[in-house]
Amino acid sequence: MGCAASTEPVVTFDSSQPYRLDAMVAVRPEPFGALAYHYGSRRLTFLRTKLLADVVTDLDGFESVDSALDARVPVAEHRSYRRALAQLASSEFIRAC
Repeated sequence: MGCAASTEPVVTFDSSQPYRLDAMVAVRPEPFGALAYHYGSRRLTFLRTKLLADVVTDLDGFESVDSALDARVPVAEHRSYRRALAQLASSEFIRAC
């Protein structure tokens, strides 16, 4: 039995490229980090740390995701932040510029 073809677009995350918060996403700061709501898809996601929320909202100020991570996130945490950002890209909360 084969897999059914997906109608969802395939999003490839490349941390060497610039990204920005999608225009249809609102971020509300919370004590744990932030809530992000996508008005287009009506999806809600939790940004589980204040640092992740800051990185996501400030992405457009950097030439790449990697440069944003280098500037804001401890090196030991880069891998987990890339995973979180890749997930946000796949759910269209952030987009490549």
